Amino acid sequence: MWRDTTEMAQAVREKKVSSKELVTEAIEKIERLNPQLNAVVSKQYEQALEKAEMGDFSGKLFGGVPILLKDLGQQQVGELATSGSRLFANNRSRITDNYVKKLEELGFVILGRTNTPEFGFKNISDSSLHGAVNLPADTSRNAGGSSGGAAAAVSSGMVPLAAASDGGGSIRIPASFNGLIGLKPSRGRVPVGPTSFRGWQGASSQFAITKSVRDTRNLLYGMQVCQLESPFPHPLLNSTNSRQPLKIAYSLESPIGSQVSDHARNAVLSLLPILEKLGHHVSELTHQPIDGLAAMRSYYIMNSVETAQMFDEIEAGFGRTMTPDDMELMTWAIFRSGQKIPAKVYSKVLQDWDNYSAQMWNFHRQYDLLLTPTVNGPAPRHGQFALSSELKDRLLNMDDYSMMEQQDLIWEMFADSLAWTPFTQSANLTGQPAISLPTYETDQGLPLGVQFTAAKGGENLLLQLASDLEDRGLLK
Repeated sequence: MWRDTTEMAQAVREKKVSSKELVTEAIEKIERLNPQLNAVVSKQYEQALEKAEMGDFSGKLFGGVPILLKDLGQQQVGELATSGSRLFANNRSRITDNYVKKLEELGFVILGRTNTPEFGFKNISDSSLHGAVNLPADTSRNAGGSSGGAAAAVSSGMVPLAAASDGGGSIRIPASFNGLIGLKPSRGRVPVGPTSFRGWQGASSQFAITKSVRDTRNLLYGMQVCQLESPFPHPLLNSTNSRQPLKIAYSLESPIGSQVSDHARNAVLSLLPILEKLGHHVSELTHQPIDGLAAMRSYYIMNSVETAQMFDEIEAGFGRTMTPDDMELMTWAIFRSGQKIPAKVYSKVLQDWDNYSAQMWNFHRQYDLLLTPTVNGPAPRHGQFALSSELKDRLLNMDDYSMMEQQDLIWEMFADSLAWTPFTQSANLTGQPAISLPTYETDQGLPLGVQFTAAKGGENLLLQLASDLEDRGLLK
């Protein structure tokens, strides 16, 4: 019935529908669809209905519109916050994050939380606490991660927009698998804090998965801040309707040297004549702007150190040492690998990230946008990235290995899943905005997105191009 969230909010403002009617409709859809999809893992219907009936939504951009939060890093005081972890199965937030406060200020009515892998480490959602998220288009496949529940909720029609986050592609990957729009904003664009200000050293950003470009644009302009107390303050975007020819570089190569599928190549190649017809200048890259293999190695080192630090706080809170029984094997391996990384190695990683950011800034002096596949194939089948028994044994005994051997094991642990999604992580390291757009489907009718990346602060270019493609009916 509703085209998107923007249309819903307009209908509430014009009193064509009440917020309570919208919330009731969304609850009915969740209750009907969720048993098959497993997208929503906690519900706060009573509070939502009360707010919908009693709340004052006048003058609010998304007043009265229902939304789902992600069950990771989007805390709301008094509500469950499990991070997909058995350790926190009954944990309730003591604070409300600034990101969530901003959503509430915009008038959204929160219905509950969506499924995510444990601590968001995977590009699929299959936590041992909540189980796997099924792709609505084919339930034998996973909806992706780490914002898999959010994507499944939107693509199934539970809600037209769901809160999400992206630390290595976690918005763009499930958006691609589900045929949706997934924007990762520039680092510092969206509110952070009040407890965590540099998630994964700035690699992680909060935003949303949407069905329409105007929802993406309106939410971005509504959410953006110049947050001077944060480590990465960013100038505010100015609204613009200008249309200009863009210089677009495209790449059909994997940044880590892995094989690129025909589907992924075709997703990009099929778009090139359309871009040229729109007046843009398109050319193929002859070499990668940054060293993708080295960048990915640095990403895993960051992940190891940040996880080790996180578990220092967890152990202090629980008053005991963590064991493999407390967490999934992947989490254990990452946690333990962080124990042997010297400070000087981590300092070098962060220095490298700054250099990658500078290299990409110089790249964008020549090109407005970089076009790649978002992912290397459609949504994976459940169990597609299962680890061998021999690798599991080594991961369980992670403490027996040297730092370099541990990092090699981390690489091996992620090898198959990374080869499926090698294109998204660099924008997290460099802080650039990147968007996945649903322009392609396989011969089985499964979505496969393309990714455009802009220079830091360049969201308007991404939205301009996305809007042009949408207006011409080119988004699937």
